[in-house]
Amino acid sequence: MSEYYRGGFLEDTWVYINDDAPVPETGNVIVSLTRWRAGGACFSDLQGQVGVFVEPDDVFHEHTDRLSKLSLVSLSFPKFSDGRGYSQARMLREQLGFEGEIRGRGEILLDQIPLMMRCGIDAFEVCHEPTIAALKSEALPGIMHTYQSPVNDRFGRLRRWRGQIQG
Repeated sequence: MSEYYRGGFLEDTWVYINDDAPVPETGNVIVSLTRWRAGGACFSDLQGQVGVFVEPDDVFHEHTDRLSKLSLVSLSFPKFSDGRGYSQARMLREQLGFEGEIRGRGEILLDQIPLMMRCGIDAFEVCHEPTIAALKSEALPGIMHTYQSPVNDRFGRLRRWRGQIQG
């Protein structure tokens, strides 16, 4: 998998781990929000960073999800028409004060990326080949008119779609 940042794809160091798979001793791992909530001690010995994968129906619990211990939150966009991840990203940034990487993952189209960045998403895993091709040619569209202020002004990083969750 590659990560796109300011005109080029970079290497991705994160690995998705299924709920029933063991957590490796080293490396940066992404687990489900459910596993993170139940995991507790199994992540304390990890020689790396921990991130969570969040489904559109998942709800954050400010006081029990230990968001400050996470380096990354990966938001699922199962269909390009499912916008719940936009709301989750804004909530993470504005209400919960999450400062780590927020990654959009799934069915993401080129024209959605600037809007996602305005909501606080700063990294992307993209599976749509025309979007990947446009990003390689640095054809990220702009936004002419907006109704709300951006969460932040960070430039997004894009990751190529990894495919199946590993485990």
